[in-house]
Amino acid sequence: MIIGIPKEIKADENRVSMTPGGVEFMCQNGHTVLIENNAGRASGFGNANYKQAGAEIVNQAGEIFDRAEMIVRVKEPKSSEFGYLKKDQIYFAYLHLAASETVTEAMIKSGAVLIAYETIQKADGTLPLLTPMSEVAGPMAIHEGAKYLEMAQGGHGVLLGGVPGVDPGTVMIIGGGAVGINAAKIASGLGAKVYILDTNLDRLRYLSDVMPSHCITLMSSPATIRDILPDADLVVGAVLVPGSKTPTLVTRELLKTMKKGAVLVDVAIDQGGCFETSRETTHADPTYVTDGIIHYAVSNMPGALPRTSTLALNNSILPYALEIANKGWKKAMQENAEIKRGANVVNGKVTYEGVAKAFGFKNDDIDNLL
Repeated sequence: MIIGIPKEIKADENRVSMTPGGVEFMCQNGHTVLIENNAGRASGFGNANYKQAGAEIVNQAGEIFDRAEMIVRVKEPKSSEFGYLKKDQIYFAYLHLAASETVTEAMIKSGAVLIAYETIQKADGTLPLLTPMSEVAGPMAIHEGAKYLEMAQGGHGVLLGGVPGVDPGTVMIIGGGAVGINAAKIASGLGAKVYILDTNLDRLRYLSDVMPSHCITLMSSPATIRDILPDADLVVGAVLVPGSKTPTLVTRELLKTMKKGAVLVDVAIDQGGCFETSRETTHADPTYVTDGIIHYAVSNMPGALPRTSTLALNNSILPYALEIANKGWKKAMQENAEIKRGANVVNGKVTYEGVAKAFGFKNDDIDNLL
């Protein structure tokens, strides 16, 4: 199969979907890899590294889309690329379609086969291709939140860990999955008072076992969120409903109960966000203030740490990309239920329930297309 790796064009997206080691692995298995000129430079991988691994360097993204049978990407296509996709072409990436009706409609129109990293799911419910980026975004949420609590950044001047004789800051993390637990580890390590909320009692039991005593686990509910918000210096939105639009858990009305200069970090923004006042931002312009509360809502947080993120991403996607390339998308989905769960839009039909529900589209059973 001919595999194409175009350069990422989302704002401040510095990752690349495949390392030279990954390219070499694909080539050893009989596949041809096209990579756009300097696609890996920001992650520390130059054209020479890819050539040595067996890739063909291509100057234009349009040529890659034209020649490739499968596009392996980090992020969803942008509007300037919608016309590049073609019927039966595989596009394998983080798609987050439930957050954008415009992108979803364009993907339907393209007739391509859209397989989302974020909805590939194991039988136990884990998300193997989303987890490594959550392991980056969780710690980043605390790092960024702590920075914007500084008065020079607009915050109200609280050190999360406190100092002897002074109370530490209070962090509320809504969601105890991969983002939540990794955020809690960093916040707890700094010495902050941490609340981590989740609706899964078994998950809360696990978190209670593995986290330190100053990390308090609570059942998430509107009442619990209302009770903690007035004390919170930093709130991290780490909620995930795989492939679906994120529910709104903090309304604009609730912002009035918070301390002026507190910080909200919405890690869920790529699925629509869990704060009513969230709107997507970029690394170049990451924050804005609404009702005195600082909002950080960068939709591609791991893009700021491309070396770590690219290596972690490559480790997780490579076995799936190879299976799809070896077998083709139909046989891969027939034989691997995890890949089948990744099908979001196939040949003009929405095949993932969460995406269909987000916009009131018809949901077609992927089995009918196999």
